[in-house]
Amino acid sequence: MEPMDCLVIYVPTAAAHAVRQAIGDAGAGRLGNYSHCSFSAEGTGRFTPLEGANPTIGAVSSPAEVPETRIEAMYPRSRRDAVVGAALSAHPYETPAFMTFPVDGSLPDGTGPL
Repeated sequence: MEPMDCLVIYVPTAAAHAVRQAIGDAGAGRLGNYSHCSFSAEGTGRFTPLEGANPTIGAVSSPAEVPETRIEAMYPRSRRDAVVGAALSAHPYETPAFMTFPVDGSLPDGTGPL
């Protein structure tokens, strides 16, 4: 069984569908006989663009609050560059907030990913 990782990325809600589609097309969210599996939760992103930034939303030196969606999806570790690259390409922000980490997606009997 190939090691699995998880991508968590915060996206303006209006762009969430495009990012989910892009990461799914790149190999994230493949679980058994299903593809494009992910989880999303709504929230509020907060940031202040600093001098030199070119913000998609908001203005330099002004705090901003934006409706955002947290997207989570598992993927085979060997697909990391493709999945993260797809997420960043579909994301509208200059500097997207994301993280990746290893996960154990094996069944209780130790066989294959879920």
